[in-house]
Amino acid sequence: MEMMGAKTKSWVVLSIFLLAANCMQQCVHGNSQASCLYIFGDSYSENGNNNNRDTNAKANYSPYGIDYKQGNNPTGRATNGRIEADFVAERQGLPDIPPYANTDGSDILKGVNYASAAGGIRPETGSQRGDIISLERQIQNHEDIYNRIVRILGNSKKAEKHLGKCVYYMKIGTNDYYGNYFLPSSPTRRDFTPDQYAADLVRRYSSYMKTLHDNYGARKFLVFTLDNIGCNPFARATYTREGRGCAQQLNDAALLFDRKLKSEVEQLNENKLSSKAKFVVVNSETNTGFTDADTPCCPTVRNETCIPNGIPCSNRDEFRFYDGLHGTEKTNRFTAGIVHQGVQRLLS
Repeated sequence: MEMMGAKTKSWVVLSIFLLAANCMQQCVHGNSQASCLYIFGDSYSENGNNNNRDTNAKANYSPYGIDYKQGNNPTGRATNGRIEADFVAERQGLPDIPPYANTDGSDILKGVNYASAAGGIRPETGSQRGDIISLERQIQNHEDIYNRIVRILGNSKKAEKHLGKCVYYMKIGTNDYYGNYFLPSSPTRRDFTPDQYAADLVRRYSSYMKTLHDNYGARKFLVFTLDNIGCNPFARATYTREGRGCAQQLNDAALLFDRKLKSEVEQLNENKLSSKAKFVVVNSETNTGFTDADTPCCPTVRNETCIPNGIPCSNRDEFRFYDGLHGTEKTNRFTAGIVHQGVQRLLS
């Protein structure tokens, strides 16, 4: 009997321990997960908003999407499978976030993706590519979603309370250099020094984030740096001699932007726009874990986008870049892990 009693006590203690451990795990994960995700950006985050627009900035054709879900499913994502934002949403326990162009019903409460390939912070950025959606217009689209959420939840107070718990994923600015400042036809390089241009971009960016905060209840901002935008296959082929090394003028310009962005975010956090407002800067760049970190996996048009119906490499997990600009699904999965750490800081 004593032996049976001892065994029973041991099982009770073990059960309590396992229950407590499970509870702790669930509580930690529950508290650190976002209830919704709103995505603003460019081709690194787009999942279909440009598909039916009058623009050539699209990725809704093969070989894009060759590994997406059941395979051979080009959706507008500029990669072979899923984009970084897809993996970030998954790690938050969220469903696939729909593009604004395809939103319907109450799915908008979990999030919306407003990103548009070739879009930028400045309204004219990418205009040579056709009818793309600038950050300003993306925020206008969010106003529409906000009004729809007000109708779903009953009033603006409830809508803003809901949106205050969401993560605002802001990954934009690269095209303000590729598709604006460093374009030979662009007047901005005559009007601004690199330092002045970076300051102008960050000023506009900050103003847009304040609009999201002041008008639509946004409180949690995940903001991305640009990092080494001169080191992808497109930049090397376009801006360096013989396509070797990195385009230092691009990296230097991006560094100015990143420094000013980090400083602005520090100010926004110090000034406390509201008691729950929080801004976190993340860097999701990586070069590790790839056999080939320099060459596009798919045959490209001018080292930029994939040739329609081109045959991509078969060993896609060994490549960092799928086309001349965008990462493979493996790259996106890896960088999403880095971003997830930023989300954890944002929600802590």
